[in-house]
Amino acid sequence: MRYDAEHKEKTRARVLQEAARAIRAEGPHRVGVAGIMARAGLTHGGFYAHFKSKDDLVAAAIDEMFKDASTRFFIATEGFEPRDGMVRYINSYLSREHRDARGTGCPVAALAADLPRMEDLARARYGAGVARLTAKIEGQLKVLGHEDAAEIAPSLVAELVGALSLARAVGEPEQSDDILQASRRALKQRLGLADIQTADIQPKDRVQ
Repeated sequence: MRYDAEHKEKTRARVLQEAARAIRAEGPHRVGVAGIMARAGLTHGGFYAHFKSKDDLVAAAIDEMFKDASTRFFIATEGFEPRDGMVRYINSYLSREHRDARGTGCPVAALAADLPRMEDLARARYGAGVARLTAKIEGQLKVLGHEDAAEIAPSLVAELVGALSLARAVGEPEQSDDILQASRRALKQRLGLADIQTADIQPKDRVQ
């Protein structure tokens, strides 16, 4: 039974990974259960062993996407001085690589346009994910000494998401690159981080 439970959990995780990728790239209304199960190497008939409905799958996939978003923040900031970590996160979020990674990028930007047409459960999971990401950024801003971190953090999230979404929407690559570059520069200026050069950032020594 233990093996069966572990196997089922691994299978569910594989389906969620494929669902998260497909939903980010195509939108929740343009993906089908059969296609997701096929990409996971499973039959359509096995779907209901893991999820009650497509809405249940979408909600769970949104949770999975925000786990990835937390990992992005962790990778950018962990082991670095707070100022350096914030710069690394801004640079990573507003990068060409993130812009082009529609299947693996931030769910806040990927799903924002679809949310008004999504079910209440999915919207609740999305809202909770946004709140968690905002809280992480708020915590980083507090460490940086921003007394109004609670006000800055949601605005910063909105600016990051807006800039990324706009950079993805325009048709000219040069225009898209300019949007990313200008937004990175403006955000760092706003936070008092304009003097930090990414090439000079090194991780802190960790206590083993």
